[in-house]
Amino acid sequence: MYLKTLHLRSFRNYMNQQVEFDAQKTILVGNNAQGKSNLLEAVELLSTLKTHRARRDRDLVKEGQTAAQIEANIKRIYGEAELAVTLRSQGRRTVSLNKENLRRHLDFLGILNSVQFSSLDLELVRGAPECRRSWVDALLVQLEPIYAHILHQYYQVLRQRNALLKTMRDGLEKRCAEGNRNYNLTSEHSYSSKIETISPQILQLKLWDEKLAETGSRVTRRRARVIERLAPIARSWHASISSKTEVLEVKYAPNVNWLEDEPEKVQQAFLEKIEQRRIAEKNLGTTVVGPHRDEIELSINNTPAKSYGSQGQQRTLVLALKLAELKLIEEVIGEPPLLLLDDVLAELDLNRQNQLLDAIQDHFQTLITTTHIGSFDAQWLQNSQILSVEAGNISSF
Repeated sequence: MYLKTLHLRSFRNYMNQQVEFDAQKTILVGNNAQGKSNLLEAVELLSTLKTHRARRDRDLVKEGQTAAQIEANIKRIYGEAELAVTLRSQGRRTVSLNKENLRRHLDFLGILNSVQFSSLDLELVRGAPECRRSWVDALLVQLEPIYAHILHQYYQVLRQRNALLKTMRDGLEKRCAEGNRNYNLTSEHSYSSKIETISPQILQLKLWDEKLAETGSRVTRRRARVIERLAPIARSWHASISSKTEVLEVKYAPNVNWLEDEPEKVQQAFLEKIEQRRIAEKNLGTTVVGPHRDEIELSINNTPAKSYGSQGQQRTLVLALKLAELKLIEEVIGEPPLLLLDDVLAELDLNRQNQLLDAIQDHFQTLITTTHIGSFDAQWLQNSQILSVEAGNISSF
């Protein structure tokens, strides 16, 4: 897989910039806030239709403009493809493949595969469980684009079920206040006896229970499979980087425990846990059962990585995970993905830099941002395309 050209129009701080990539490694050099990370973000959007740096499309459109466009030409084993994403300050984005607009964004995913590694990825170790869930979900979308639809379905069901639980709880509180009754909402007996009288809502909740079990089982089964495949690859990389002094474990800790990877049995496990947590959900007015409460446990030498050792050791862990992502995507799709390195070499010590650079070599097309060209040895510089980035303008270094 090779990114041949990238054309940015009114994207972030770029007005109209085209880049032609003529080497396996491209080093983007410039001071901070000049647009280096913006270029990598554009590639990330072409790959996943998501960015970890902005929540709204209008934040990606250059100030004073109404729309931004990202275009790329990529080469794959089966041929070439032209990709384009149009982002609007108001209105929906559109995507096209080979100049043909796609009605479903799902059909755009999986054309360009990439792995990004930035300083923000330390949140994989230090951050909340949501960070690790998002990481696994993003990987799954690259391996199996239909997963984006599966995950969307699950969160749609979750929102609807949460809205119903909140309505039920709020309705009971209102009736209690109107009737001047002193119900103890933390009491299982008083709360459940009252709530069970709302038969239409109870029937509706049962239907959402089944939908949650159905969609949630699809999510949890896929997460379990990808972690099972990724864990040994990450463990091997980590052992190599740490000179076999540390053992990395990556484990999936689902909110709903299940033993056999069969849809009916996983769904039954969901329904059983929902019944166990029924009172808690009604009291809280929200769903406490499902993949939105999963955890991916990272440990080093049987100690939780979050509380283990130095930042250097945490960076080793993240580096191992990213290298494992590269390997797994290549195994599944049959060709190496792009690697996007956003100013991470400066944060790695010499040993970790060498491990990363040795792993990349010329096997993966790599885009690297840096503020100091001195981070690279002479051989790397000789074999790389070096571009200067200044105030949204890119030129040869």
